[in-house]
Amino acid sequence: MNKKTLAKVLSVVLALVLGLTALWACGGNDEDGDAPVEPAAQAVKVIDIALTEEEYAFGVDKAQPELLEQVNAFIAEIKANGKFDEICNNYFGDGTPVAVKSAKLDDSKDQLVVATNAAFEPFEYTKGEDYYGIDMEIAALLAEKLGKELVINNMDFDSVCLSVGQHKCDIAMAGLTVKPDREEYVTFSTSYYEASQKLIVKGDDAAFDACTDAASVEAILNSLDSTTKIGVQNGTTGQFYVEGDDDWGFDGFAASCVGYKSGSLAVQDMINGNISYVIIDSAPAACITEAINEMA
Repeated sequence: MNKKTLAKVLSVVLALVLGLTALWACGGNDEDGDAPVEPAAQAVKVIDIALTEEEYAFGVDKAQPELLEQVNAFIAEIKANGKFDEICNNYFGDGTPVAVKSAKLDDSKDQLVVATNAAFEPFEYTKGEDYYGIDMEIAALLAEKLGKELVINNMDFDSVCLSVGQHKCDIAMAGLTVKPDREEYVTFSTSYYEASQKLIVKGDDAAFDACTDAASVEAILNSLDSTTKIGVQNGTTGQFYVEGDDDWGFDGFAASCVGYKSGSLAVQDMINGNISYVIIDSAPAACITEAINEMA
């Protein structure tokens, strides 16, 4: 190979190297050699800062103190033997959610009647005629432990504790936060889960991106007036947090609070542009945003 040919070869090699370097600097291509793949935009996102600290418990009929003792013993048992962690792994880990079926109410049978609001994934939700969720799997095990047939009474969240207080149901299992005003209707079991409220915003909303704690989030929320609408699930801690509640020590905000039957309906309305934000419990917030972003 003469010098002139060698020079041509080297120039071609150098051009290829420079071209590849520029390509790598821009992030590279996908496996098929097409244009770089951009990450899909999120429709909604959770601001990962706990705004409250609260505890979930089951609400037992005040007229059934023996059932309360049995429930507390059962909670201690599944916490100690790892069954509670196993159930949680079905929804937060690599486990598989277990379908729970409800029998029909029959006064002639020995039944455990559970009041719930099956619109609060991952604690209670439905697929077809089956129930799923952390609370529902616990309910099935509790009924089995007690030797009773399980009946699940699905209703609006606002009615859950009331139905137990009126002795229409034995126990409320609905992601219930322990709260003094609910003790008018039920006796709370020992706590089984620690929860918090979190803020959901549109995927392109950067207003809270620099926040590092609850105080910085609340500073922004406090700057809003009634023209800003915040969605919540009716009767939940999110509603008390936004509107203000003396029992909790929540001051509330000037923003308008808009109630929905479920958190997913609130988030969908936010996507549609009818409200600005949603505040709901952290676990449902994660489930709702994941489901919506997968469809986006």
